[in-house]
Amino acid sequence: MKRFISFVTKEFHHIFRDKRTLIILFGIPFAQVLLFGFVITNELKNVKIAVWDKSNDEVTKQITDKITSSGFFTLEEIIYKKEDLERVFKAGKIREVIIFEENFAQKLKKEKIANIQLIADASDANSANMIINYTSGIIMNYTSSINREINLPMQIHVNERMLYNEELRDVYMFVPGIMAMILMLVSAMMTSISVAREKETGTMEVILVSPLNPIQILLGKVTPYIVLSFLNAVTIIALGYFVFGMPIMGNLSLLMAETMLFIILALSLGILISTAAPSQQVAMFISMFALMLPTILLSGFIFPIENMPLILQYISALMPPKYFIIILKNIMLKGTGLAYIWKETAILTFMTIVFIALSAKKFKVRL
Repeated sequence: MKRFISFVTKEFHHIFRDKRTLIILFGIPFAQVLLFGFVITNELKNVKIAVWDKSNDEVTKQITDKITSSGFFTLEEIIYKKEDLERVFKAGKIREVIIFEENFAQKLKKEKIANIQLIADASDANSANMIINYTSGIIMNYTSSINREINLPMQIHVNERMLYNEELRDVYMFVPGIMAMILMLVSAMMTSISVAREKETGTMEVILVSPLNPIQILLGKVTPYIVLSFLNAVTIIALGYFVFGMPIMGNLSLLMAETMLFIILALSLGILISTAAPSQQVAMFISMFALMLPTILLSGFIFPIENMPLILQYISALMPPKYFIIILKNIMLKGTGLAYIWKETAILTFMTIVFIALSAKKFKVRL
C-alpha cells in the first residue's frame, strides 16, 4: 500500500509539474463551460432591422415603437423605396425589413384589417425563423391590446418572406461554416505539425545547412498544403452545389480568390503556431484548442454574434473565420461582388500579412 501511495503521489507530482497537462485537465473544461454558457442561447438580442413605412401614421409608429422597445430589435435604418431593400440586405447589417402598407391606420379603422410584410435575411435560417417569430409575436400582442378596447375586432395580417433561403434549408448555413472550419483546422494544423516534426526529429539541421533563406523555406513547406487545401475547398463547394443544392449566385472566380486568401492566412497561422511548439503534440494541441472552439463558437457559424456578451463580440472580431463566412454567404447566397465584401477582404488580407511577417521573423529566430 505504501508503494502504491508513493506511486500515486509521484504521478500527482508529474501532473502538477506539467503545465500542458494542467491546461488540458482544467483549462479546456473551464473555457468550454464559459463559452457554451454565454454563446449557446436561443434568445435574440440587438437584431438590426429596417422599416419601410408607406403609411407613416400613428398606428404604424406605435407598432414600430413596440418592436424596438422590446429589447430584441434595434432600428438601424428607415427606407423609402423598393431599391433600398436589396441594398440593405446585401450590406449585411440588416437582418429584417418591416413593411407597412399604405393607409395602414385608415384601413385598420374602416376595414378592420391591415397588412404588414416581414422580410428576413435567411442566409442564416435558424436566426431568420426566430426573428420572424419574435416580430410576429410582438405584432399579435399589439393587436390583442387594441382589440380589448373595441367591440369589433381588428386584424393585422403578417406576410412573411425569407430572402436568399426561402425554404429555410440548414445546409445553406452549414456549408460556408463547415468550409471555413475545415480549411482553418486542416491548413493550420497540418502546417504546424509538419514544421514541428522537422524540429522534433532533428531534420531541421539538414535545412539549416541549405542555402535557402527563411522565406524560401517557409514557401517550400506551405506550397504543397496550399494546393491540397485548395483542392479540399473545391471539393466542399462541389459537394455543396451538386449534392445539397447550395447555390453559387455570385462570381466563381471571386469565390476562389477569397478562398485562396483564407487558405494562405490559415497556413501562415499554422507556421506561426509551429514556431512556438516544441513538438508535434503541442502543435496539434494549440491548433485544436486555439482554432477549433473559436471557429465553431465565435465565428457566427452556428450562434449569432449579436446574441453574445459584448466581450465575446470583441473577441469574435479577431477570428478570421468570421469574415470568411460572411464573404462566402455574400457571394454564394446573395450574389454580391467585391463592393459589398471589400471590408472583410481587407481585414483578411491585413491578418495574412501580419501572420506571414510574424512567422518569418520567429522562424528566422528559431533557425
